[in-house]
Amino acid sequence: MAKIVRIGVLTGGGDCPGLNAVIRAVTKTAINEYGVKVVGFRDGFKGLVENDYIPLDLSSVSGIAHTGGTILGTTNRDNPFHFHTVIDGQDHYSDESARAIANMERLGLGGLVVIGGDGSLNIAYRFEQLGVSIVGVPKTIDNDLSATDVTFGFHTAVNTASEALDRLHTTAESHHRVMILEVMGRYAGWIALYAGISGGADVILIPEIPYKIESVVDKIMQRHKQDKKFSIIVVAEGATPKGGEMVVQKLVANSHDPVRLGGIGNKLAEQIEGLTGIETRVTVLGHLQRGGPPIPYDRILATRYGVAAAENLIEGHSGNMVSLQGNRITTVPLQDAISELRRVPIDSDMIRTGRSVGISFGD
Repeated sequence: MAKIVRIGVLTGGGDCPGLNAVIRAVTKTAINEYGVKVVGFRDGFKGLVENDYIPLDLSSVSGIAHTGGTILGTTNRDNPFHFHTVIDGQDHYSDESARAIANMERLGLGGLVVIGGDGSLNIAYRFEQLGVSIVGVPKTIDNDLSATDVTFGFHTAVNTASEALDRLHTTAESHHRVMILEVMGRYAGWIALYAGISGGADVILIPEIPYKIESVVDKIMQRHKQDKKFSIIVVAEGATPKGGEMVVQKLVANSHDPVRLGGIGNKLAEQIEGLTGIETRVTVLGHLQRGGPPIPYDRILATRYGVAAAENLIEGHSGNMVSLQGNRITTVPLQDAISELRRVPIDSDMIRTGRSVGISFGD
């Protein structure tokens, strides 16, 4: 195997607390431990296709581990295998994977670290199948990537949602209202589950457990009979009523995943007010969950992931994703990492814990 002298790194998909910590760790490990140079592609795979990159050195990554976002920029719309351009005012799609690989070869890259979630790692796997040396880093606040115990960014998102619940509690109790907090989680309810238990929610609704509005109302009225004149509900954006469907806010063209959810909180509020007569308010946390600095746990996890990714790539162990198994950082094949989403098991200890302290899951 030829000695690697330069590697690339990019961040794909939605932004996430801890991305900069990974970029910093990849860069510092490559330079300090191996004498390998690093380039960062701007705006995810778009930068790879358009050869838009910046050199990364010790100075450029200094002091970024505690910052949110990504210094490289990111996008979830530019799949090199289905790359969107506008020609004469018309949408055009083409396979630009060969162009991306040619750019890597011209730069003399010995491999690429891809920091992303399910969509980005699927693209990474396709490049790996074409012979590109790839190591993936699991990133998503939804914590829904299989083959790893935790994705970085998740615990920061939970922390943000828990703080919101702390604030909603005081106003809910003061005004005798039902307060609904809508959080992210299309197919997996990890954020809602963890934040709900942490923040003392009375009802948690997640995609894995279809809910009945009657069960939600029963919980609210039960609390009223106990002279608890307020209730807190946490709902994942992908939660669905039994026999119903997810609430879709809009469709976004040219996106790897065009469906944008949102509105389940408002739907619930209207139903609850109609059935109980209790004033019900909704807070949609939205992109606040993605923003801001990562908490210490995610800074450390992201740094560990970045170090492991650089080590594996430079030492020739490609086609893998770095993974947390217990307290140990290891690797798993990319194919295993993207094979299925990691959803909340309905018989999990966390669900049992919630039920034991009186939380309703709407079933």
